[in-house]
Amino acid sequence: MTFEHWLKTWSYLPTFLQGLSTNLAILGALLSLGFFVGILVALLELYAPLPFRLLGIAYSWVFRSIPEILLLLLVWLGPARFGFPISPFWAAVIALGLRSSAYQAEIFRGALQAIPSGQTLAARALGLSAFGTIRYVLLPQALRLSLAGWGNEFAVVLKDTTLAYAIGVVEVMQKARFISSREFPLTFPAYVTVAILFLFLTYAGLFLLGKIEKRLRIPGLEARR
Repeated sequence: MTFEHWLKTWSYLPTFLQGLSTNLAILGALLSLGFFVGILVALLELYAPLPFRLLGIAYSWVFRSIPEILLLLLVWLGPARFGFPISPFWAAVIALGLRSSAYQAEIFRGALQAIPSGQTLAARALGLSAFGTIRYVLLPQALRLSLAGWGNEFAVVLKDTTLAYAIGVVEVMQKARFISSREFPLTFPAYVTVAILFLFLTYAGLFLLGKIEKRLRIPGLEARR
């Protein structure tokens, strides 16, 4: 392997970026799915009647226990067995999004529990309903308190998007594999290039989330996270 091999690999940068755009599309979709489902599950675990509370706990346990690659295969192959095929892209979004929702639920649950119970009592004393208390008092604070944990989840699921290649999604790992299959000496530089791209994205994402967290920090509650 020579310096020319590295130069040749970097000439494929548009190809890498094309694949990386697919990873970012999966990332955005799965984080959005995980966000909304995760909040719902966290609320079930904390405030719902016992049967629904147990359902939320079971949901988190199941989707945190199944390996991501197995979940990908189940979501991709399962519906097709019943005549409802799903594209590899959306199978990856759903599978990884459900997995992320289980972890995000725990992040949001911890954030909700970090809010002093006196705020709930005060809101109810002022006439807010249970729903209004959650919507206007607890959730806005919980979302701000969850940013640190959510940043860690971002870093994890960013890497997990590369698993989508296992079900045929043409993302950055597939592009690297394609390049290495065409020119074997470029195999190592190709995968190093992918690693560098992910290092950059992870650093940039965590840096941005850190800035947002500092801006939205709630005085007096930092140590409770």
